[in-house]
Amino acid sequence: MPSLVSRRQRTAGLAAVAALLGVTTVACGSGSGGDQGGTGTGGDTSTVSAPAVPTATGAPATGRIQQVNETMRKTPFSGIGTTTAFEDAGLQTIVWNPDQGLHISYNGASGGDMYCKDGVTYMSAGLLAQSLKSQGTEITVPDRLAHTYVTTQSGQGCDAYFALPASGTFAPDKDTTVMGVRARAIVAGNGVTSDTYFVSAQGPARLLKMKSVRGGRTSSTTYDDFGKKESVTLPSPDKTMTMDTFRAQVDAG
Repeated sequence: MPSLVSRRQRTAGLAAVAALLGVTTVACGSGSGGDQGGTGTGGDTSTVSAPAVPTATGAPATGRIQQVNETMRKTPFSGIGTTTAFEDAGLQTIVWNPDQGLHISYNGASGGDMYCKDGVTYMSAGLLAQSLKSQGTEITVPDRLAHTYVTTQSGQGCDAYFALPASGTFAPDKDTTVMGVRARAIVAGNGVTSDTYFVSAQGPARLLKMKSVRGGRTSSTTYDDFGKKESVTLPSPDKTMTMDTFRAQVDAG
């Protein structure tokens, strides 16, 4: 049988993978097994307090977003939750080590791993296939490629996978606490997608939790272990191939 439903779908689908990988996987997801974030202290030197709570929903959160993004980019952390990227409800775990890169592991039926280092994304072939399937394009990964990681150049830092968008606005009615830490809600969306980010109300500026809605699916991610530097080991060169090479290999069956 052909690798894809049709050659047109194959070409269009695989050519669009780079854009697909640019979607924030972390931001697409997560419903963790409870609020666990915001308790660590090591490795985070940002102590800038948040501005006064706005009096109305919709006030720009630009300053706090910049503070949070800067801290998260420089600080090791981990996270756990589900993701709206796939239809099944498996958990994804997140490890960010600023020196070694990002590792996202997904253990659902669409199980697999994704790494990012220096603007290069590495996605396991099986997870890539499931990502394409969720976008309406099916491919068959040959057995010989089952343990292969497909690389793409994102053109941006790996912190883009967890950064808050600059367009976010405060939503005081959604303010809460995460593991006893007072958190302010920042919302962003375009009418089809909706994200709510819960950031620390006082310094250090951190993202503690987020909730997302994508295609009718909802999720929530919790972040923790700030300053705890876990090891991230990228796939070895003999287990990686570029998107163009992967496309040719899939075409070959």
